[in-house]
Amino acid sequence: MLEQPLPRRWAHSQGVAEQARSLRSVLGAHADLVESSAWLHDIGYSPELATTGFHPLDGARYLREIQEADEVLVSLVAYHSCAVVEAEERGLSVVLKGEFAPPPDDLLDALTYSDMTTGPDGVHLPVERRLSEILSRYAPEDLVHRSISRSSPLLTASVRAVEHRLAEVG
Repeated sequence: MLEQPLPRRWAHSQGVAEQARSLRSVLGAHADLVESSAWLHDIGYSPELATTGFHPLDGARYLREIQEADEVLVSLVAYHSCAVVEAEERGLSVVLKGEFAPPPDDLLDALTYSDMTTGPDGVHLPVERRLSEILSRYAPEDLVHRSISRSSPLLTASVRAVEHRLAEVG
């Protein structure tokens, strides 16, 4: 659903899934779930699914209603990479929180790590570069720029938490 209409987004999703796969040692029984959410985290960008223009919500709705996907997988897609902050900027916070329960923090951190350490072409990079790259694509008054600016400390903390877990398992 992304490969043809949005090849760059598809390349990003492939890189995010690769990052998620690298976390198997810290995810244990949840490794497949997080990798699946990584493959699907941006499905809401698909032109076939974009109804609200807020890709976490559009993707999660599709996965829940059409695919009848696992509830935790759906919530990971809905909340990935501090989506709740962007939902506030869009006036969709009540909708997001009303439709989807938040996923477990450790799994959300793992998906956020995977997303925030993968550039738009699927190349792995430090979180600081990823955040800078996102901000450079949007004007300061754009809601995505505002959302990323507001959520940068939380996104960075999620990445650091996963890096710490990886360091512990050595």
